[in-house]
Amino acid sequence: MAQPDCPLCGGTGWKTVEHVAEEENLKRVSWEKPIEGTNAKKRVWAVPCDCTGKDRAARAMGRARIPNRYVQCDFDNFDIDLYEGCGKFEPVEGAAFDRSLAQARLVVEAFARDYPMGTNTGLLLMGGCGTGKTHLAVAALRQIVLRGHTGLFYDYRELLKEIQGSYNSESQTTELGVLEPVLTAELLLIDDLASTKASDWVRETVGHIINTRYNERRITILTTNFLDQPKRSGPDDAAGPRGKGTSPDTNWSRPRFRLPTGQQIAAHTEDTLSDRLGERIRSRLYETCQTIELFAPDYRRVVRQARQMRS
Repeated sequence: MAQPDCPLCGGTGWKTVEHVAEEENLKRVSWEKPIEGTNAKKRVWAVPCDCTGKDRAARAMGRARIPNRYVQCDFDNFDIDLYEGCGKFEPVEGAAFDRSLAQARLVVEAFARDYPMGTNTGLLLMGGCGTGKTHLAVAALRQIVLRGHTGLFYDYRELLKEIQGSYNSESQTTELGVLEPVLTAELLLIDDLASTKASDWVRETVGHIINTRYNERRITILTTNFLDQPKRSGPDDAAGPRGKGTSPDTNWSRPRFRLPTGQQIAAHTEDTLSDRLGERIRSRLYETCQTIELFAPDYRRVVRQARQMRS
């Protein structure tokens, strides 16, 4: 909304400029304005006033359904120096965690910067709880919609509930009405993929969304707490003592994965992403998305608590 006392637009929300980008000429209203004191004229364009910028950003966030909790997420405030100096891990371990976050940020930021040029696949961010997957995914979506593209944020569970709710005879919506924006959005972010056990209906619905968007060459970003590695087997994978810096209640009967340091960490659950969604959907995701794995402990649980104890 324009500021009523703005000296540039007088509260109209529009100001005139003498230059716009060449590719925007056809999208702007323009006219010839006499040059004072001469018989010459110059062309001017009407463009949104600077005073409406904050409101435009808020409207863009609202149209994209980005929750208020995440509207401030961007790449600049994604912290990649969390673990090495927090006092909970050996320096080598903490540095490995921080490198994992830095690499993930680098890839996602490049995706957002280059979108849509050279963007043939979406992103699948995989990692445990509290590693910053949603922050990075929203930062990409936010940057892209603020450049004028259209995008939508959906929580996986809420999306399924909306679709199921449309089956109620008293509902004012239909399944097609719920799915249409999901299927046709230029950019779609589904957060917390596979967070509920997949019934046949869930697999069919998720498969339909992914396949339709894939066939229409629409880009999808997904986050999930479930990884790809198979369950442990063999003597080298036998349960052992916890490593330094590991959360005290880590369940070492869960599958473990090896970091560049050689340390093994437990997965979020015994299930893999294929277990939750099925091999067919996971296979399609290899085609539709670049996989980015974030290997780090839960920031909210480990680092934040450590900082609170020191303060």
